[in-house]
Amino acid sequence: MSLGASVSATNLTHQAKVINTHHPHSPALSFHGSEIVGRNLGFVSSHASTRLRKGVQPLKVVCVDYPRPELDNTVNFLEAALLSSSFRSSPRPAKPLKVAIAGAGLAGLSTAKYLADAGHKPILLEARDVLGGKIAAWKDKDGDWYETGLHIFFGAYPNIQNLFGELGIDDRLQWKEHSMIFAMPNKPGEFSRFDFPEVLPAPLNGIWAILKNNEMLTWPEKVKFAIGLVPAILGGQAYVEAQDGLTVKEWMRKQGIPDRVTTEVFIAMSKALNFINPDELSMQCILIALNRFLQEKHGSKMAFLDGSPPERLCSPIVDHIQSLGGEVQLNSRLQKIELNNDGTVKSFVLNNNSVIEADAYVCAAPVDIFKLLVPENWKEIPYFKKLDKLVGVPVINVHIWFDRKLKNTYDHLLFSRSPLLSVYADMSVTCKEYYNPNQSMLELVFAPAEEWISCSDSEIIDATMEELAKLFPDEIAADQSKAKILKYHVVKTPRSVYKTIPDCEPCRPLQRSPLEGFYLTGDYTKQKYLASMEGAVLSGKLCAQAIVQDYELLVARGQKRLAEAAAR
Repeated sequence: MSLGASVSATNLTHQAKVINTHHPHSPALSFHGSEIVGRNLGFVSSHASTRLRKGVQPLKVVCVDYPRPELDNTVNFLEAALLSSSFRSSPRPAKPLKVAIAGAGLAGLSTAKYLADAGHKPILLEARDVLGGKIAAWKDKDGDWYETGLHIFFGAYPNIQNLFGELGIDDRLQWKEHSMIFAMPNKPGEFSRFDFPEVLPAPLNGIWAILKNNEMLTWPEKVKFAIGLVPAILGGQAYVEAQDGLTVKEWMRKQGIPDRVTTEVFIAMSKALNFINPDELSMQCILIALNRFLQEKHGSKMAFLDGSPPERLCSPIVDHIQSLGGEVQLNSRLQKIELNNDGTVKSFVLNNNSVIEADAYVCAAPVDIFKLLVPENWKEIPYFKKLDKLVGVPVINVHIWFDRKLKNTYDHLLFSRSPLLSVYADMSVTCKEYYNPNQSMLELVFAPAEEWISCSDSEIIDATMEELAKLFPDEIAADQSKAKILKYHVVKTPRSVYKTIPDCEPCRPLQRSPLEGFYLTGDYTKQKYLASMEGAVLSGKLCAQAIVQDYELLVARGQKRLAEAAAR
């Protein structure tokens, strides 16, 4: 999921298997979305260990979204809004810059959107025939969507929340109750909840949620964990950044926090944040997430998009860009970065041999793709050479359609705490467009995936079913003697978000490169939200900001090139 999941995937493959092509589509259902009057739950009972009892008939599934939380007055939201407004309010350029951007994931889309807001003319070039990069999705022959990942939108994503508002699509986020729900491996089919009460401010709501849950951590473990976090709370951002050199496991032991805390909570968190285990993940990543979740009342509140990301999020961004004179081209893969004699960019050469010349150039491809495109003349420049340590992590997204409605699930994201699975959701309940009252579609993140990325789809499905049998012991058996698979899709991304291992932070580049007129954007570039959808959007804004700030320099550079060409 990359809670933050989440902008063009390297060598992404997606395959499908249809077991039974005839399955009825769901009838229309009326959702109320953000229009519904929300319930003030106050102190929700912890439901600490819940399971539907065998033999009990389920109630009719009713999907009720919660109202959008009050985010607009938070410091981070206002900071993000100010940055957004700076583009709209900036002086209109006498000569708009033509900016070529390679990659239409969230980072590239964000860069183009904010450049267009500032009065410039972006040309967005996407290699594939689908928008979104790491949030791409496809429709199969039955009309069902399958996605690159299970994407969650947090209250702690101020730039994304602003983006939805700027596009007028706030109502496309389906907010869920403010809870985190974990499966209990030692009690198959049961769940443990952390419920954040609406009546308390941050960080008290988070502290209450932790204290009320007695199934996952004992009181002595909670106390030791709390004491271990004190330096992070007192030290602020400087302390958080200084922990980049330690793994989660190393930091926990250094702080005297029992290993069981890591096992019970932070294996699941690590896999959700970066698709790897706590013995690899940098502690900085966990502390950044905890800081956002504990410092902002609605920071950990989650929302699902109401349909496929390319249609429900990316397309409105493209419409906005085009309405302001920008261009978006699909099936336009960057093949080569052509250089001038001084080492600056002369043009982008595409896979069809067309040449794009511009006033400024941006590479918004994932770091692994960009490293393949780096010109030979640039490879020893420290800015580019340090990228060698940034490597995308493999991840697999699995979709399984069953012949029945599963009962042991929630209208929410669920942390599986499985050795093979990260998070999952019954998308037939959580998402309007995917809703089906008769059959469940589970979307699951298979991680860590390094040892599985080369396996066949059937092997991955078999392994997934073994794990699901533990999560749904009364409803799913590995041999399909209970719920039957109608069809499945497996989407493999050999190189997804960059692997946030220790000592990566100094390797992350600023958006403005040392080469005049060339810029980078992507969640791997320097910004405070690490490898996430929020990080991708923020990196795009920072890239656009750098280009706007360099306007006079870029115009002068263009005039110089014209003069040199005329003198020849």
